[in-house]
Amino acid sequence: MTHGNNTTDDLRFAFGKNWQSFLGRLNDTRIQEAERSLSDMLETDRLDGRSLLDIGSGSGLFSLAARRLGASVRSFDYDADAVACARELKRRYFSEDSRWLIEQGSVLDEDYVRSLGQFDIVYSWGVLHHTGNMWKALENAAIPVQCPGGLLCIAIYNDQGSRSERWKAVKRLYCRMPRPGKALLLALCAVRLWGPTIVKDTLRLHPLRTWSNYIRRRGMSPWHDVVDWVGGYPFEVATPEAIFRFYRDRGFRLRNLATAGGSIGNNRFVFEREPT
Repeated sequence: MTHGNNTTDDLRFAFGKNWQSFLGRLNDTRIQEAERSLSDMLETDRLDGRSLLDIGSGSGLFSLAARRLGASVRSFDYDADAVACARELKRRYFSEDSRWLIEQGSVLDEDYVRSLGQFDIVYSWGVLHHTGNMWKALENAAIPVQCPGGLLCIAIYNDQGSRSERWKAVKRLYCRMPRPGKALLLALCAVRLWGPTIVKDTLRLHPLRTWSNYIRRRGMSPWHDVVDWVGGYPFEVATPEAIFRFYRDRGFRLRNLATAGGSIGNNRFVFEREPT
């Protein structure tokens, strides 16, 4: 995930290390699900002739998906381990390809973001709320979106009021704890997050069905997403209305939206930059 510099590094979750572990589970099925998810979000089957900037590229999976769909891709992440993940995927699937560039950088660095140029698509899934300065990150993420007609695709954690504040406290605690404490807290949270679903599946005579089918959610891994969720600090949230108004006031129109409903998950947006 892309991070900024508003929270001390010792309170940062090691996103990149989690993604390095995830790469051990990466297979063709996960890649195909990531491609499908990206295509659905953008409402197109192919990205040939288009450029995509992946802000906070994490594991590199969606940069890989975009490249496989035909886009020219530029990926960056604040976390050096995450950058290494993307470079490993490029080595595996697009070695020596000049149309996929990968580097380390921060979305909070406005000068750096401006230096990247303009892109047909700017993509940042579940990233900007982990920077320590979400609204600055949201502002900077709009800079590289080509005008007019460029697309900005983001996913931001849903504001659940006091529930979100409680999870923020859990995440901060996790990042402060020694390794044995982290393991215990992670186990307790995994039971809280997945216990009811596993019980329901078992009562329906399909134990772990939802867990096994989780790959259909963008090709992700349920365990690595649990680790990401529990440890993911810094952590900020926003209502769909707040995100909509923020970008409307900056010359964007909402083109696609999928809300998390009453859950703690991500609200997903596709904005299009209107002519100035």
